[in-house]
Amino acid sequence: MGKNKTLAIIGNPNSGKTTLFNRLTGSNQHVGNWPGVTVDRKTGQVKYGGKAADMVDLPGIYSLSPYTQEEIIARSFVLSDELDGILNIVDAANLERNLYLTLQLIALGMPMVVALNFIDDCRAQGIEIDCNRLSELLGVKVVPISAKRGENMDELMGMLVGEMEAPRRQPAYLHGVGSAITRAAKVLECLPVRRASLPFYSAKLLEGDAAMKAQVELPPAAAAEVERIASGLSSHMNSEDREMIFADALYDFVEDAVRQSVTRPEDPPLTTTEKLDRIIINKWLALPIFAFLMFLMFATTFGPVGGFLKDLLEGAINGWLSPSVEGALTHVGAAPWLVGLICDGVIAGVGGVVSFLPQIVILFFFLSILEDTGYLARIAFIMDTLLRKIGLSGKSFVPMLMGFGCTTPAVMAARTMENEKDRRMTIMLTPFMSCGAKLPVYALFSAALFPDHAGAVTFSLYILGIVVAILAGFLLKKTVFRGVSAGFVLELPPYRMPTFKGTVLNMWEKAKDFITKAGTIIFLMSIIIWLLQNFTPTFQVAASSADSILGVLGTVIAPVFAPLGFGQWQASVSLLTGLVAKEAVVSTMSVLYGAGSTAALSGILGQVFSPLAGYSFLVFTLLYMPCMSAFATIRREMGGMKWALGAAAFQTVLAYLVALLIFQAGSLFF
Repeated sequence: MGKNKTLAIIGNPNSGKTTLFNRLTGSNQHVGNWPGVTVDRKTGQVKYGGKAADMVDLPGIYSLSPYTQEEIIARSFVLSDELDGILNIVDAANLERNLYLTLQLIALGMPMVVALNFIDDCRAQGIEIDCNRLSELLGVKVVPISAKRGENMDELMGMLVGEMEAPRRQPAYLHGVGSAITRAAKVLECLPVRRASLPFYSAKLLEGDAAMKAQVELPPAAAAEVERIASGLSSHMNSEDREMIFADALYDFVEDAVRQSVTRPEDPPLTTTEKLDRIIINKWLALPIFAFLMFLMFATTFGPVGGFLKDLLEGAINGWLSPSVEGALTHVGAAPWLVGLICDGVIAGVGGVVSFLPQIVILFFFLSILEDTGYLARIAFIMDTLLRKIGLSGKSFVPMLMGFGCTTPAVMAARTMENEKDRRMTIMLTPFMSCGAKLPVYALFSAALFPDHAGAVTFSLYILGIVVAILAGFLLKKTVFRGVSAGFVLELPPYRMPTFKGTVLNMWEKAKDFITKAGTIIFLMSIIIWLLQNFTPTFQVAASSADSILGVLGTVIAPVFAPLGFGQWQASVSLLTGLVAKEAVVSTMSVLYGAGSTAALSGILGQVFSPLAGYSFLVFTLLYMPCMSAFATIRREMGGMKWALGAAAFQTVLAYLVALLIFQAGSLFF
C-alpha cells in the first residue's frame, strides 16, 4: 500500500479551520472563536470511501508573507516537499478579505480545493454565492460547506481523498504584474523548487520579500536580472512600494471576482453581531459588562453550585475511598508506614487536589462559552485602548486571556505578534494571569479564610493579575523593551452559538489534563513530600515534621517570607513544590499538616493564617514564577536560558514586593 498523500488545511483566523479539521478527522483539537488558538501544526487523517489522506492543521494566517511566527510555520510547510495538496478554507461572508490568501495559495500551483465555510450564515443574511462562477474565475474547485453543521462534508471528503486538480490558471497575474512574473519565473528555472510554484517565488522576490531572498540564494546574475525586472515594474506602475503593487493586483482581482459571483441584499438589515456590538463594545458599557460576567463566573464557580459538587467529591474520597483503602491494607497486614504513605501521603495529597475538579470544570465551561461565542476577541479589542496608553498593544491581551487556561500554550500564542519586543514582553507578563492550576490554591484559602466571600476574593486575584501585568508592562516598556509597539489589528468574529460537542470537548480536555497531572506529577510529589516529611537529613525516622528534611529546609527559608505574613516552614516548602506544579501547593499542605481532607486542611489553615496573611500568600502564588513546564516553554520561545531566568527572577521579585506591600499596608488597618 502506498503512502497517503499529505494535505494542509489553511485559512484566515476565525474561518472555522479547526472546526473543519475536527469534523474531517474526528480529532478533538480545541476550537476557539478568536485568533491565536492554533499556534503549531496538528495532524489527523481523513477517511472516505475506503481511501485516506493525512491532514495537517496549520495556524490561521492572513497571507503568506512571514511577519509572525505562525505565518513562518505555515509558509515553511506549504513550500516543503511534504505537501501534496491544499484545502483552503474561506469565510464565505468575508470573501474580500479571505481570497487574498487564496490567490497566494493558487500561485503555488499545487492541487487545491477551496471550501466556502459558513454558507448557512450567508443564506441567513440573504447573501447568494455562485460557486460555479467563482470556481471558474479562480481556476480551482469551490465547495460551499458548513463545518459546524456538517453540510456538504461528503462531497468535500470525496475531493480530498480523490485526485485533486492543480489550478487551471494564475488569475491574480492578469492585473498589471503578470508580464513581470512570467519573465522572473524564467530566470528562476535554475532553482531546485517545484516548477508549478515558480510564479509564487517570482512574485515574492519581485516584492522584495527578505525571507524569500534569504531562502532561495539566487546566483548574482539571476538576482540582478530579477531586480532589473522589479525596477521596471516599479517605473511602469509609478510606485516604489513593490509589495503594495502586488497587493493591489490581488485585491483588484478579488473585487472583480466577488462582484461577478456574489449577490447581496440591496438594503441588508443589521446583523445580530452588529446589534450586540452596539452594546457589548460600547465605550461606557464594555468594561462594566466584562466585570459583571467575570464576577458571575466566579460567584457560580465558588458559590453554592461549585461548593456542593466539591463537597460531594471530597466526601467520596475521604468518606469512602480513604477508609476503604486503609481497611483493606490493614486487613492484609500491610506495614504501618505503607498505610501512612498511601492514605496520608498519596490519597490525602492527590485527593486534596482532585476534590477541586468540579470547580475547575465549571470555570472552564464559562471560559469556553465566552471564547467560542467570540466575546473574548472583543475583550482584547476593548483592552487595546487601555493598554496602548501605557505602551502595550491589545494583541498582548490575547495570550494573556489564554493564560487563564494554561500558561504554556498562552506563551506559545505570543507567536502571533509581529513586533519582537512586544512578543518577549508579552511572554514575561502572561504568567501573571491566573492559570487553572492556581485555582485549587485560591479555592482552598478562600474557603478557609473568607467563607462568605470566596468568589469575590478569587475574582480580585484574577483582576489583580491583570493590573500587575499592565503595570509591569509599563515598567518593562520604559526600561528593557524601549521602542514603538506594533499596530493592533484584530478581526472581530461574528457571534456564534457554541456547539454542545465543542463545549463538552473543551471541558473534557481541561478535566483530562487536570486528572492526568494529578495522577502523575501530584502523585509523585505526594510520595516525595511524605517521605521527606517522615525522615531526617540523616535518613532516620523523624520524631516530628519539624525535624524532617522538609522541616529543616523550610526552617531555613521561612524567615524570607515572614515579612509577607506567612513565616511557617510548611508554607515555604509548599511554594517550592509549586514550582513543579501549582496544584502541588495544596497536596503539599495536605501532607505536611496531616490533614485527611480539604475540610480538615481548611480548619488548620484558619488557625495558622490570618485572613490578611492568607491573602498575601495567594498574591505571591498568583505572581511568582510559573511551573517548570511553562518555564521550559518560555526558555524555548525567548531563545535562551538567560531570558527565561531573567523572566523568572522578575516575576518572583515582583511577587514578593506586591505581597509585601499588601501585608504591611494591610497590617496598618487590620
